[in-house]
Amino acid sequence: MVNLAAIRHDERVLEIGTGRGALTRELVGLTANLEGYEIDRESYEGLKRESGGASLVLHNEDAFKSSPEFDVLLSSLPYSESSHFVEWLSRKRYDRAVVLLQRDFATKITSPPGSPAYRAISVISQASAKVEIVSDVSRLSFDPPPRVNSCLVTMRWKRTLSREQTAMIKRIFSQKRRTVRAALKNLGLTAPPSAPEPGASLPLQCRVNSLRPDSVLAVIGVLTRAEQAPSGEA
Repeated sequence: MVNLAAIRHDERVLEIGTGRGALTRELVGLTANLEGYEIDRESYEGLKRESGGASLVLHNEDAFKSSPEFDVLLSSLPYSESSHFVEWLSRKRYDRAVVLLQRDFATKITSPPGSPAYRAISVISQASAKVEIVSDVSRLSFDPPPRVNSCLVTMRWKRTLSREQTAMIKRIFSQKRRTVRAALKNLGLTAPPSAPEPGASLPLQCRVNSLRPDSVLAVIGVLTRAEQAPSGEA
């Protein structure tokens, strides 16, 4: 994880879920600006005592409820938080992230359009970042071992999504087996006649789960502009 992060000394580095400090110890000294979040009080206090005067700012808080700014993120967070993490990260502006994720979840966020695992979280992750599975990690690498295998994943920022965009992606993908036209109708949304760009047309006859992430954003963009247009101009 440290090698993949390739941290420069002037970069702001964030670790979410410092735990007992196994990764944190490797990060200390690589940057002058290291920040860590840990919600478990006992783990936080133990690492706080150990780190002493190190160039590390620790928080006994939930990072997802805070607003840290960072260039590089590293994390091995509880797998139950994976979807929450990807949505939170999609709203951030950063350079790169290196994270450990459950293998099944990593497959979801890298799945291509039309595949069985392609869903809203796939669109959110791929629209906001370039996501790559670097390697598998055996469950026996952990103490205690979980029941599942893991993956080492890198994410490089592409664009920042708004809460409204991620919410709309999830709404549309609740109808992922329907055509775009049918999905919008079922959701009470009007398919506007205007196109995402001159000369283009909305993919109304395509199934939702066949749309590339950029196409999903284009549909959302047209819907948003139509809703914001003054009466008579939509």
